[in-house]
Amino acid sequence: MRFTKMHGCGNDFVVVDAIHQSLPADMAAFCRHLGDRHFGVGCDQILIVAPSTVADFQMLIFNSDGSKVEMCGNGIRCLARYVVDKGLTAKTKLEVETLAGIIRPEIVGELVRVDMGEPVLRTKDWTWPGERVVAQPYEVGGRTIPVTLVSMGNPHCVSFHEDLDDALVLGIGPQIENDRKHFPNRVNVEFIRRRSATELDMRVWERGAGETLACGTGASASCVAAVLNGLTERKVTIHLTGGDLELEWREADNRVFMTGPATTVFEGTLAD
Repeated sequence: MRFTKMHGCGNDFVVVDAIHQSLPADMAAFCRHLGDRHFGVGCDQILIVAPSTVADFQMLIFNSDGSKVEMCGNGIRCLARYVVDKGLTAKTKLEVETLAGIIRPEIVGELVRVDMGEPVLRTKDWTWPGERVVAQPYEVGGRTIPVTLVSMGNPHCVSFHEDLDDALVLGIGPQIENDRKHFPNRVNVEFIRRRSATELDMRVWERGAGETLACGTGASASCVAAVLNGLTERKVTIHLTGGDLELEWREADNRVFMTGPATTVFEGTLAD
């Protein structure tokens, strides 16, 4: 089984070509093995490149714990770079089928720009009442924090703070992720600090992966949340632990666009 290790701002992936290779029957166990940083290759998520009947490719996403994911912004940038670099397509503007619908990445020089679609402010992924949950107080871990909920094909709980310390991210993050009362399917958690009207700092606790160095859908959700809270303009630079992403929530068509890098690290073959 051939694989490629890639990352987008430090959010790292094992990419497997399922067009020319057969996948094992037990994908959850396979992905847990691949994702293990001691006994496998090691990554935050596993990306499966598969054929599609409705788009150029299909992207299947698994967390390192074996659970499935609807969408991954950093992942789709890496997939776009992968299929172009591997000669699987001559296109630079792609349509990729995901569990969150058709996503459209575009190769722009050394970067990849992605139309992330329209944000959703009310889904069955959370049980909070009302059409919008913006700056709502949330009691968790013995403290009350403000949260804004946004779905970018997968659910995000965004909270703005002056200090993004470990007690907040590593202590509160997993408690919010696993709060099944409010988030039946668990949730990704973004902790954001405002620098200015055009810049944000971000740390993320990802559902099924723990703290990661970056999250593209999380950055997209955070851009939307910052605008809803009146903190920034619609075009922002988000400084993540692993690098920077450019985000824009366009007023004209309500769509979010994300631009950032996609880097190949190495290739290999699984021995077993």
